Amino acid sequence: MLSPLQKLKYYLIYKPKGILCQFGQNNESNTLKSLYGFPNDVYSIGRLDKDSEGLLIITNDKYLQTHLLNPQKKHYRTYWVLVKGKPTQKQLNALQQGLYINVKGQQYKTQTCTASLLNPSQVYQSLNQKFSPQAMQNKSWISIKLTEGKNRQVRKMTAKIGHPTLQLIRYSIELLTIDDLKIGQVIELDRKAIYKGLKFLK
Repeated sequence: MLSPLQKLKYYLIYKPKGILCQFGQNNESNTLKSLYGFPNDVYSIGRLDKDSEGLLIITNDKYLQTHLLNPQKKHYRTYWVLVKGKPTQKQLNALQQGLYINVKGQQYKTQTCTASLLNPSQVYQSLNQKFSPQAMQNKSWISIKLTEGKNRQVRKMTAKIGHPTLQLIRYSIELLTIDDLKIGQVIELDRKAIYKGLKFLK
């Protein structure tokens, strides 16, 4: 008989755009179940909305879930965001210092974060996609690194400074990244690798 620790499962996935962060029935084409033969007892930790893509952790480790979703135990997440236009340094500073967005009908001031422009050619190289300067006209890639995750927060933040989000990718959660992952790819890791990547131990 396996011990409870041996039964724990951990997966990293590059969630494609258009996929819901839920497990549908019968391999529904727009849910996580369509991407891999996951065990029945796993779930995603945190969410990416249907229009977003990037790193997602799938597990049945309740301790890990509690830790990562606890607002007191902050962990960094980095998003690569393609926005309309090119934000000025003043606008990037506004993102970093915190600004007011609408959350459930109330005005909420975002916590401080890190925001900077990205080199688009390096972004596409990391994504294993061809870089087209023409396609980048009147667009910019920015990196936003934060420790909170209100509903559609990053999209609301970029809209607030006048640069709507065109594409949103979660690049990393602490040290875990989408590097070497193709869109839709799933890899299984052991507990040690996941906990080390998240910079905490039980």
